[in-house]
Amino acid sequence: MRTRSADIDDGGAPILGEPAPIELLNTRYAVRGVRYEGLRDPAHFATWLGEIGNRFAVEPTAAALRAVGEAELAAALDLRECVAAVVSAAMAETVPAQAATEGLNGYIRAAPQWRELRWAPAPSVVAYTAAEPVAAALAEIASAAVELVTGTRRADLRPCQGPGCILHFVRDNPRREWCSAACGNRARVARHYRRTKNVAGK
Repeated sequence: MRTRSADIDDGGAPILGEPAPIELLNTRYAVRGVRYEGLRDPAHFATWLGEIGNRFAVEPTAAALRAVGEAELAAALDLRECVAAVVSAAMAETVPAQAATEGLNGYIRAAPQWRELRWAPAPSVVAYTAAEPVAAALAEIASAAVELVTGTRRADLRPCQGPGCILHFVRDNPRREWCSAACGNRARVARHYRRTKNVAGK
């Protein structure tokens, strides 16, 4: 697990290499059973967005990140709730609240993108958007969430089984149970402790 540059008690959030919607979902996390908010203010959101910025087709500029304010933070937190609702529904094989699906679709519609061909010197594709960079990033996260819960990886969405952990991940092998190796180690230690305690109590 890698955390943001901010101190964890001051709003640092994990970066696990998961798809962007899951990274956003994981900005609400727990350490040893204590829950933390990783996006406590606009600066935290700007730092988090900057850390995953190179994943976006239209990467947020440094100027856009410096300009992040309360409105952008509120939008990110609202999008996180929408992502949480559809991911939970996908894992439980239920139907999410209509507000969550409408919310995701609203973020996508608010920042449409298009791709253009460039040939300098080799052929390449460049993505563009007419929206502000942060809105475009949120739209990409929303779009990725839609793809995640409707695509082939839907069945691989998992909550971490580590003690006290509330993070999620997309399973990359059938035996994976934890968001990170650290959580796996804690789970094994906890199991060992329970076994030895039970043996000692007999």
